[in-house]
Amino acid sequence: MKKIAFLFPGQGSQTVGMGYDLFQEYDFVREIFAAADDIAGVPISQYCFKGPMKTLTETVNLQPAVTAVNLACLDVIQRAGITCSFSAGHSLGEYSALASATVVSMADTLRLVFKRGELMHRESLKHKGAMSAIIGLDIQAVDALVKAGRNTGVISVANHNSEQQIVVTGAPEAVAAVSETAESQGARAIPLKVSGAWHSDLIKGAEDEFIAYLNTFPFNSPANTVIHNVTADRCEDGKAIQRLMALQLCSPVRWYDSIRRLVSEKVEVFVEVGPGSVLTGLLKKNVPRDYDHAVYSVNNMKTLEALVSELS
Repeated sequence: MKKIAFLFPGQGSQTVGMGYDLFQEYDFVREIFAAADDIAGVPISQYCFKGPMKTLTETVNLQPAVTAVNLACLDVIQRAGITCSFSAGHSLGEYSALASATVVSMADTLRLVFKRGELMHRESLKHKGAMSAIIGLDIQAVDALVKAGRNTGVISVANHNSEQQIVVTGAPEAVAAVSETAESQGARAIPLKVSGAWHSDLIKGAEDEFIAYLNTFPFNSPANTVIHNVTADRCEDGKAIQRLMALQLCSPVRWYDSIRRLVSEKVEVFVEVGPGSVLTGLLKKNVPRDYDHAVYSVNNMKTLEALVSELS
């Protein structure tokens, strides 16, 4: 039997209309969206299906919205009889990975991401932040730029997405200074449309409150292997996973290392489970060209049927 990994997207993968055909087709998907609406206290399902995009992309709405779509896609795949040996999620998506491994329940996953989004939104209003994707330099070069850039203000690496695609995060002036230096070294720097400096010390004010909230939930040992953002490694203990998720808020997302780890584990099938195709694009950069594997993306009925016909 082939080794399958489920990969779950995070913020930046959203589109208006996401999840709607699955919602129309399945009662159990409608239940997931109803739970998201109830937990958030706002019509998350309507933001997903009808927008407006501005409201959907507010962090406090976006985190439960993307997670609801991830969980809906996961549920339809699992009910079709397709299971994974490994899972991983990009930043916010890691919570969906935990749900896929039954570390936390689907309902608790939605509660956790709503609280996370609420706290991150609050901190972003207190501390103006920016993020920029540096393309064309490796992690050692960007780390050096970030270290030098700390003279200008708070800055750190947010995401190591591929070998030479690294997102920096922090105070706007520090991000601008590092971006300018990177460009002087031949890289491209692309400012990201975000409302805060995610995975930086500028949202550290949320950490203690989020840890206290995390600690009110049961975390089980994983039913399949989760590769975590903070370590790019597995963890078999529920309490230790809980601690990793507390660290994840302000730590870099080691996505490049996580995918390389899945390759070292001989994963043969990668399935992006949720809206968009951001992670599918990163797989093309991160998986060696001579490595024998298949990639699927499931976010609607058509892509679900394609996956089932191939793997069932």
